[in-house]
Amino acid sequence: MVKKSKILIIDDEPVFTDACRRTFMSRDFKVMSAVSQATAKEMIREEPDIVVLGTLAPAGQAFALHKWFKQHPRYKDIPLLVIDSKWQERQIRGWRRFEGMQLEADDYVVKPVEPSELVPRIQYLLERSTKRIKVLDIDDHNMVRSGICAVLALQKDLELAGEAADGKDAVEKALLLAPDVALMDIVMPVMNGLEATRQISRECPKTRVLILTQYDEEENMLVARKAGALGFVPKRAASTDLIAGIRAVNAGKYFPATFGQESKN
Repeated sequence: MVKKSKILIIDDEPVFTDACRRTFMSRDFKVMSAVSQATAKEMIREEPDIVVLGTLAPAGQAFALHKWFKQHPRYKDIPLLVIDSKWQERQIRGWRRFEGMQLEADDYVVKPVEPSELVPRIQYLLERSTKRIKVLDIDDHNMVRSGICAVLALQKDLELAGEAADGKDAVEKALLLAPDVALMDIVMPVMNGLEATRQISRECPKTRVLILTQYDEEENMLVARKAGALGFVPKRAASTDLIAGIRAVNAGKYFPATFGQESKN
């Protein structure tokens, strides 16, 4: 039996919520609903596959709940579709301008919107959230690779595509396995990580390179960027930045954001 995806709808307008419930259930979703911050925080314990965060009065309630979701270690990665109020009601139950500037939702629409129009958006976000990022782990130290593999195994959106112990092996594995992200050390035998980055960027353009190294001097960052890397994480910061870095470069973003600034000068 195929497991039904669970949607949590959070909205204090019963007519809209009921319409969404009927539409989503007709598309074979399991639907839960909440009308306030308090009930939403209770319902989220059921671990829905996606949250549809609609309008809540007074204004500011939806934004506060959005912040709570994004700061919660267990729920922050659940896909979030925000539905804002009509412009005329923005000061009553919608998102104010300064709140919108802090929006971290995966999608955003404005009322009035037909529930049927939300279905393809929801399906897209669910498909994207279940797609796993394939990572090629490249380091000449077995213990380092083992540690990284253990970290990747704890993430539901990441999977280990393969391992390589030097730059030449990395290029060959990238061509063979087509990983989404190559996690690259710099100092390695046979071929160093910077040359491997150049070759992978040229021959496997869909594979994004994230440098993970103990040699975090500014010069190495500049060379890595010029070689085609999208990100750079010092090994001393791996515990806090590694997973975010993988997700960022997979999305085609620089990590950290400042890493790409000088390439624009």
